[in-house]
Amino acid sequence: MSKKVLCAVDGTDHSNRAIEVAAEFTKAANGELVLLVVDQVMLEGRGGPAHKLGAEKAKNMLSAAQRTAAGAGCSNTRLVSVASRDVARAILNYAEDEKVDHIVVGTGEKGATSRLVVGSVSHDLVVRAHCSVTVAR
Repeated sequence: MSKKVLCAVDGTDHSNRAIEVAAEFTKAANGELVLLVVDQVMLEGRGGPAHKLGAEKAKNMLSAAQRTAAGAGCSNTRLVSVASRDVARAILNYAEDEKVDHIVVGTGEKGATSRLVVGSVSHDLVVRAHCSVTVAR
């Protein structure tokens, strides 16, 4: 059983479904749920790096995620925010550093062209993770 479950959140409906699935895994194992938001850093020409979310929006997103987890019956949650240019790599680095047993992530409905151009975080996690990954729909 997974004692430490990491759920990457982004405020979407797919993310909320992932939180519900992660909460179920966590409750079954009497474990800990880590809710992680990645504030993507974008390079904007001469202006330097810019955060896609910012600290306040990331905090609000995590609070909403925590409420969703609590609504699913999981009260043992830890909230984490990290900043990175590569969302999938940030999730993987955190999971490895913190010895996470299981990663849960939602997936959106990207078209083939969008996946080719911007990639898929869920796909990267499944391919590169050191632990089990569940993609919730």
